[in-house]
Amino acid sequence: MTSSPLRARHLPDAPPAIRGATHRPPFVHFGPGPLTDALAPVPEGDVAGFLASWDDLPGDAHLGTDTPYRFRRYGKFRLRSRRLEQLPHAAFFQDASVNRVNGGVERLFAPLHPPVATGEPLRRIVLALRDRLPGPGKGIDTCGVHQIRVVATVNAEGHPAPEGVHRDGHCYVAQVLIRRQDVRGAESCLYDLERRPVHRAVLTAPLETIVLDDRRVLHGVSPVRPAAGAVTGLRDMLLVDFFGGP
Repeated sequence: MTSSPLRARHLPDAPPAIRGATHRPPFVHFGPGPLTDALAPVPEGDVAGFLASWDDLPGDAHLGTDTPYRFRRYGKFRLRSRRLEQLPHAAFFQDASVNRVNGGVERLFAPLHPPVATGEPLRRIVLALRDRLPGPGKGIDTCGVHQIRVVATVNAEGHPAPEGVHRDGHCYVAQVLIRRQDVRGAESCLYDLERRPVHRAVLTAPLETIVLDDRRVLHGVSPVRPAAGAVTGLRDMLLVDFFGGP
């Protein structure tokens, strides 16, 4: 990975979360530094293969549109010290109270490709994110990993998942930008529980990240549209949900 695009935004690098802290802000927003550093020991070819895997995401069959604008894969893992233990593939479920569009429905997405699920890039990214949770990590022993691509065309804007201001129904959620190409929009907005805006940002640098406490803030992302002069554009994201397992 080259240094210039990853350092395009000079955001502060988030320190590791303070164990047991109860008064930390409900989110952290940091530049590419922490994840770039986490990936530094990994061979460049492995990192390149990980990033290229977003080019092979099947269409989301739960959109209710003739032509998909969202493409995704999903996997679930147990956090075992510094390891990821992949759990059997299963449907992804959100309660209707947190997802007004697809809540209450078991959505079976395509699984992560084995090289992605078992690869060193994903392990290092997930552990780096866990080390930077904006609050206590006690009992956080499970995570869900979503690879998502949203495509926008001049005829149809793309919508991040899920649409609108929402919670995801987890403890913490990490939003990592992988690629942003020929698009405008996609502003990430965080709100307090009274729906008052507390943070707005457009993620632009690869590996720029927001990690939020899903119990203390609501969040949403505006639609994705092609940039001026572009016919199509895309936005690739890695989303990691952290929660306690059964």
